[in-house]
Amino acid sequence: MQSIEKTENAAVESPAHEDAFFDAEVDPSIVYPSYKSFDEFIDVERLRSLDGYITQKIKRRIAAQSDYRFYTGPYRLQNNAPEHPGTRMIYLSYSEMPDSYFDLDRTELWHPTANASEFALLMDFIGTLPFKSTGRMLIMYDDVARPVTAHRDHIETELCHDFLWFRTNTKKPFFMLNHKTDEKLYVEGYTAWFDSVNQFHGSDPYDGLSFSIRVDGVFTDEFKANIPKPSFNLASTPSYWACLEKNMKNQAEFV
Repeated sequence: MQSIEKTENAAVESPAHEDAFFDAEVDPSIVYPSYKSFDEFIDVERLRSLDGYITQKIKRRIAAQSDYRFYTGPYRLQNNAPEHPGTRMIYLSYSEMPDSYFDLDRTELWHPTANASEFALLMDFIGTLPFKSTGRMLIMYDDVARPVTAHRDHIETELCHDFLWFRTNTKKPFFMLNHKTDEKLYVEGYTAWFDSVNQFHGSDPYDGLSFSIRVDGVFTDEFKANIPKPSFNLASTPSYWACLEKNMKNQAEFV
Protein backbone atom coordinates (compact mmCIF):
# COMPACT_ATOMS: atom_id res chain seq x y z
CA MET A 1 0.00 0.00 0.00
CA GLN A 2 3.05 2.25 -0.10
CA SER A 3 2.04 3.68 -3.47
CA ILE A 4 -1.13 5.12 -1.96
CA GLU A 5 0.76 6.85 0.83
CA LYS A 6 2.88 8.69 -1.72
CA THR A 7 -0.17 10.22 -3.39
CA GLU A 8 -0.09 13.30 -1.18
CA ASN A 9 3.37 14.20 -2.45
CA ALA A 10 3.31 12.74 -5.94
CA ALA A 11 3.45 16.11 -7.70
CA VAL A 12 5.98 17.85 -5.44
CA GLU A 13 8.74 17.58 -8.03
CA SER A 14 6.55 18.98 -10.81
CA PRO A 15 7.28 22.37 -12.45
CA ALA A 16 6.96 25.55 -10.44
CA HIS A 17 3.67 27.23 -9.55
CA GLU A 18 3.93 29.87 -12.28
CA ASP A 19 3.39 27.11 -14.86
CA ALA A 20 -0.16 26.86 -13.55
CA PHE A 21 -0.97 30.01 -15.52
CA PHE A 22 0.05 28.76 -18.95
CA ASP A 23 -2.50 29.36 -21.71
CA ALA A 24 -2.39 26.83 -24.51
CA GLU A 25 -4.31 27.24 -27.75
CA VAL A 26 -7.64 25.43 -27.95
CA ASP A 27 -10.28 25.03 -30.63
CA PRO A 28 -12.10 28.37 -31.10
CA SER A 29 -15.46 26.72 -30.37
CA ILE A 30 -14.42 26.01 -26.78
CA VAL A 31 -15.60 28.35 -24.04
CA TYR A 32 -14.38 28.03 -20.46
CA PRO A 33 -15.57 27.20 -17.88
CA SER A 34 -17.29 24.07 -19.19
CA TYR A 35 -17.79 20.38 -18.48
CA LYS A 36 -19.59 17.41 -20.00
CA SER A 37 -22.33 15.81 -17.92
CA PHE A 38 -22.68 12.03 -18.08
CA ASP A 39 -26.11 12.01 -16.43
CA GLU A 40 -27.68 10.85 -19.69
CA PHE A 41 -25.37 7.83 -19.88
CA ILE A 42 -25.73 6.43 -16.37
CA ASP A 43 -28.44 5.21 -14.00
CA VAL A 44 -28.88 8.38 -11.93
CA GLU A 45 -31.59 6.88 -9.73
CA ARG A 46 -29.35 3.98 -8.79
CA LEU A 47 -26.54 6.43 -8.02
CA ARG A 48 -28.82 8.55 -5.82
CA SER A 49 -29.99 5.44 -3.98
CA LEU A 50 -26.43 4.98 -2.68
CA ASP A 51 -26.44 8.30 -0.83
CA GLY A 52 -27.40 7.03 2.64
CA TYR A 53 -25.23 3.94 2.26
CA ILE A 54 -22.06 5.91 1.45
CA THR A 55 -22.87 8.68 3.94
CA GLN A 56 -23.09 6.26 6.87
CA LYS A 57 -19.86 4.50 5.95
CA ILE A 58 -17.97 7.80 5.67
CA LYS A 59 -19.33 8.99 9.02
CA ARG A 60 -17.91 5.86 10.66
CA ARG A 61 -14.48 6.72 9.26
CA ILE A 62 -14.45 10.41 10.23
CA ALA A 63 -13.77 9.77 13.90
CA ALA A 64 -10.69 7.70 13.08
CA GLN A 65 -9.17 10.47 10.93
CA SER A 66 -6.95 7.86 9.30
CA ASP A 67 -7.84 8.48 5.64
CA TYR A 68 -5.28 10.09 3.39
CA ARG A 69 -5.27 13.83 2.85
CA PHE A 70 -6.04 15.21 -0.60
CA TYR A 71 -3.14 16.99 -2.30
CA THR A 72 -3.95 19.57 -4.99
CA GLY A 73 -0.55 19.40 -6.69
CA PRO A 74 1.53 22.48 -7.54
CA TYR A 75 -0.77 24.02 -10.15
CA ARG A 76 -2.87 26.10 -7.76
CA LEU A 77 -4.65 29.30 -8.71
CA GLN A 78 -3.17 31.03 -5.66
CA ASN A 79 0.30 30.04 -4.57
CA ASN A 80 -0.49 30.68 -0.89
CA ALA A 81 -3.68 28.58 -0.98
CA PRO A 82 -3.52 25.28 0.93
CA GLU A 83 -2.09 22.35 -1.01
CA HIS A 84 -3.73 20.07 1.57
CA PRO A 85 -7.11 21.81 1.98
CA GLY A 86 -8.50 19.28 4.44
CA THR A 87 -10.36 16.90 2.16
CA ARG A 88 -9.82 13.22 2.90
CA MET A 89 -9.61 10.37 0.42
CA ILE A 90 -10.76 6.77 0.57
CA TYR A 91 -8.93 4.72 -2.02
CA LEU A 92 -10.93 1.95 -3.64
CA SER A 93 -7.91 0.81 -5.68
CA TYR A 94 -4.12 0.96 -5.32
CA SER A 95 -1.23 0.90 -7.77
CA GLU A 96 1.66 -1.54 -7.91
CA MET A 97 4.01 1.31 -8.84
CA PRO A 98 5.15 4.46 -7.02
CA ASP A 99 2.33 6.92 -7.39
CA SER A 100 2.23 8.96 -10.59
CA TYR A 101 -0.61 11.06 -11.93
CA PHE A 102 0.20 9.79 -15.40
CA ASP A 103 -0.50 6.19 -14.40
CA LEU A 104 -4.13 6.79 -13.44
CA ASP A 105 -5.35 5.07 -16.60
CA ARG A 106 -2.75 2.28 -16.69
CA THR A 107 -5.43 -0.06 -15.49
CA GLU A 108 -3.18 -3.12 -15.35
CA LEU A 109 -1.33 -1.52 -12.42
CA TRP A 110 -4.39 -0.96 -10.25
CA HIS A 111 -6.07 -3.43 -7.89
CA PRO A 112 -8.96 -3.22 -5.38
CA THR A 113 -8.19 -2.16 -1.81
CA ALA A 114 -9.91 -3.50 1.29
CA ASN A 115 -12.08 -0.37 1.09
CA ALA A 116 -13.58 -1.70 -2.12
CA SER A 117 -15.19 -4.52 -0.14
CA GLU A 118 -16.45 -2.04 2.45
CA PHE A 119 -18.12 -0.05 -0.34
CA ALA A 120 -19.33 -3.07 -2.27
CA LEU A 121 -22.56 -1.47 -3.50
CA LEU A 122 -20.61 1.49 -4.85
CA MET A 123 -18.23 -0.89 -6.62
CA ASP A 124 -21.22 -2.65 -8.16
CA PHE A 125 -22.43 0.71 -9.48
CA ILE A 126 -18.98 1.56 -10.86
CA GLY A 127 -19.21 -1.68 -12.80
CA THR A 128 -22.18 -0.22 -14.74
CA LEU A 129 -20.25 2.88 -15.91
CA PRO A 130 -18.93 3.08 -19.51
CA PHE A 131 -15.41 1.88 -18.64
CA LYS A 132 -13.66 -1.00 -20.36
CA SER A 133 -11.31 -1.14 -17.39
CA THR A 134 -10.67 0.98 -14.30
CA GLY A 135 -7.53 2.41 -12.73
CA ARG A 136 -7.56 4.78 -9.78
CA MET A 137 -10.85 4.95 -7.88
CA LEU A 138 -11.40 7.09 -4.81
CA ILE A 139 -13.93 8.87 -2.63
CA MET A 140 -13.15 12.45 -1.57
CA TYR A 141 -14.96 13.86 1.44
CA ASP A 142 -14.97 16.64 4.03
CA ASP A 143 -17.23 17.39 6.99
CA VAL A 144 -15.85 20.88 7.66
CA ALA A 145 -16.88 24.03 5.74
CA ARG A 146 -13.66 24.76 3.87
CA PRO A 147 -12.89 25.18 0.17
CA VAL A 148 -10.91 22.88 -2.08
CA THR A 149 -8.22 25.04 -3.60
CA ALA A 150 -8.78 25.83 -7.28
CA HIS A 151 -6.14 23.91 -9.24
CA ARG A 152 -5.24 22.17 -12.46
CA ASP A 153 -4.33 18.49 -12.40
CA HIS A 154 -1.36 18.76 -14.79
CA ILE A 155 -0.20 20.77 -17.82
CA GLU A 156 0.19 18.11 -20.53
CA THR A 157 -2.20 19.41 -23.18
CA GLU A 158 -2.02 16.32 -25.40
CA LEU A 159 -3.03 13.98 -22.58
CA CYS A 160 -6.72 13.46 -21.89
CA HIS A 161 -7.63 11.08 -19.09
CA ASP A 162 -10.78 8.98 -19.33
CA PHE A 163 -12.44 9.60 -15.97
CA LEU A 164 -15.74 10.40 -14.34
CA TRP A 165 -16.42 12.64 -11.35
CA PHE A 166 -19.76 11.88 -9.72
CA ARG A 167 -21.79 12.24 -6.52
CA THR A 168 -24.89 10.79 -4.90
CA ASN A 169 -26.33 14.18 -3.92
CA THR A 170 -25.83 17.77 -5.03
CA LYS A 171 -24.43 19.16 -1.78
CA LYS A 172 -20.80 19.59 -2.84
CA PRO A 173 -20.42 22.98 -4.62
CA PHE A 174 -17.93 21.75 -7.21
CA PHE A 175 -16.93 24.16 -9.97
CA MET A 176 -14.86 24.77 -13.07
CA LEU A 177 -13.14 28.15 -13.25
CA ASN A 178 -11.95 30.40 -16.05
CA HIS A 179 -8.99 32.11 -14.39
CA LYS A 180 -9.02 34.92 -16.96
CA THR A 181 -12.58 36.00 -16.27
CA ASP A 182 -13.04 34.58 -12.75
CA GLU A 183 -16.25 32.94 -13.99
CA LYS A 184 -17.27 29.80 -12.13
CA LEU A 185 -19.49 27.07 -13.54
CA TYR A 186 -20.91 24.73 -10.91
CA VAL A 187 -21.81 21.15 -11.68
CA GLU A 188 -25.59 21.07 -11.62
CA GLY A 189 -26.27 17.36 -11.87
CA TYR A 190 -24.59 14.23 -10.60
CA THR A 191 -21.69 13.69 -13.00
CA ALA A 192 -18.95 15.55 -14.84
CA TRP A 193 -16.10 14.84 -17.22
CA PHE A 194 -14.04 17.98 -17.49
CA ASP A 195 -10.88 19.52 -18.90
CA SER A 196 -8.57 19.46 -15.89
CA VAL A 197 -5.64 21.02 -17.76
CA ASN A 198 -6.80 24.18 -19.54
CA GLN A 199 -9.09 25.32 -16.73
CA PHE A 200 -9.03 25.23 -12.95
CA HIS A 201 -11.46 23.32 -10.75
CA GLY A 202 -12.25 23.23 -7.04
CA SER A 203 -15.14 23.52 -4.61
CA ASP A 204 -16.63 26.08 -2.25
CA PRO A 205 -17.16 25.42 1.47
CA TYR A 206 -20.18 23.37 2.48
CA ASP A 207 -21.49 23.30 6.05
CA GLY A 208 -21.77 19.58 6.67
CA LEU A 209 -20.59 16.35 5.10
CA SER A 210 -20.05 16.48 1.35
CA PHE A 211 -18.34 13.97 -0.88
CA SER A 212 -17.70 12.95 -4.46
CA ILE A 213 -16.19 9.97 -6.25
CA ARG A 214 -13.70 9.91 -9.10
CA VAL A 215 -13.03 6.89 -11.28
CA ASP A 216 -10.17 6.88 -13.79
CA GLY A 217 -9.72 4.21 -16.41
CA VAL A 218 -10.37 3.53 -20.08
CA PHE A 219 -13.77 4.15 -21.62
CA THR A 220 -15.29 1.36 -23.68
CA ASP A 221 -14.51 1.40 -27.40
CA GLU A 222 -18.19 1.88 -28.17
CA PHE A 223 -18.43 4.89 -25.86
CA LYS A 224 -15.17 6.46 -27.10
CA ALA A 225 -16.36 6.16 -30.70
CA ASN A 226 -19.09 8.71 -29.97
CA ILE A 227 -16.82 11.30 -28.34
CA PRO A 228 -15.95 14.21 -30.66
CA LYS A 229 -12.28 15.13 -30.45
CA PRO A 230 -10.52 18.39 -31.22
CA SER A 231 -7.70 18.31 -33.76
CA PHE A 232 -5.21 19.54 -31.13
CA ASN A 233 -5.01 19.97 -27.36
CA LEU A 234 -6.61 16.63 -26.52
CA ALA A 235 -6.91 17.62 -22.86
CA SER A 236 -9.68 19.97 -23.95
CA THR A 237 -11.83 17.09 -25.28
CA PRO A 238 -14.50 17.23 -22.52
CA SER A 239 -14.99 20.97 -23.06
CA TYR A 240 -14.94 20.55 -26.83
CA TRP A 241 -17.74 17.98 -26.56
CA ALA A 242 -19.76 20.11 -24.14
CA CYS A 243 -19.43 23.28 -26.22
CA LEU A 244 -20.18 21.46 -29.47
CA GLU A 245 -23.44 20.16 -28.02
CA LYS A 246 -24.33 23.57 -26.61
CA ASN A 247 -23.68 25.25 -29.97
CA MET A 248 -25.80 22.66 -31.81
CA LYS A 249 -28.63 23.16 -29.33
CA ASN A 250 -28.46 26.94 -29.71
CA GLN A 251 -28.53 26.64 -33.49
CA ALA A 252 -31.55 24.34 -33.35
CA GLU A 253 -33.42 26.77 -31.10
CA PHE A 254 -32.53 29.68 -33.37
CA VAL A 255 -33.88 27.87 -36.43
